[in-house]
Amino acid sequence: MTRVRLILRGLVFQLGFITSTLVFGLLVPPLVWPLPRERRYRILTGWGRFNIWWLRVTCGVDYRVRGQEHLDPSRPHVVLSKHQSAWETLAFVNILPRQTWVLKRELMRIPLFGWTLSMLDPVPIDRQGGRRALENLVEEGRARLDRGLWVIVFPEGTRVRPGEHGRYRLGGAMLAAHTGYPVLPVALNSGSHWPRKGIIRHPGTIEVVIGPPIETAGREPAEVLAAAEQWIETEMERLEPQARATTAD
Repeated sequence: MTRVRLILRGLVFQLGFITSTLVFGLLVPPLVWPLPRERRYRILTGWGRFNIWWLRVTCGVDYRVRGQEHLDPSRPHVVLSKHQSAWETLAFVNILPRQTWVLKRELMRIPLFGWTLSMLDPVPIDRQGGRRALENLVEEGRARLDRGLWVIVFPEGTRVRPGEHGRYRLGGAMLAAHTGYPVLPVALNSGSHWPRKGIIRHPGTIEVVIGPPIETAGREPAEVLAAAEQWIETEMERLEPQARATTAD
């Protein structure tokens, strides 16, 4: 496929993405505000489901999930996931049970987008808040888990390019260890199809691999984090061996 065609397809996707963001950020929230949380969640997360479908239609980007047998909807988990693009922030509503996210507090201040986010009960954190920020993460995260929500954490803190291995931060593992909820590690290669920069979305199939739950009762956060990091990065070696080899060189 020529670069011009890829750019045109990316532009068509972006048009739908922006339009849907305006609809779900401006028109939908006032209508769903009076509804119960569960119905509100189902409607607002339609934004993610629409854009994953639209991405497949316009750009030929699909996905495949392995390890679904590790999902236990009857028990909330703290999900520690690789983070390579915006794709997983949209697609996880299709893959994982009812969820919320640990995210930067600044995102809550984005017009329209932040308003919609606030209605989905995220756990905003202040990255400069030090120990108090971690205590707040555990407190707020526990409240979500106790309500039955799965909590999504990107332990590297930001998107990393294919082949990269960022520094894993302790917050998500601390939440799991202090509350006793299990950790679910997730590896994926979304960055190969939805890069951090540019308009092009490369056609193909994104691989998502869900690992066995890591029990946290009686374990230190550092131990939990090390186990999750080892599983994720080992799986990433299998998902993107060429990108890893290039980065190593």
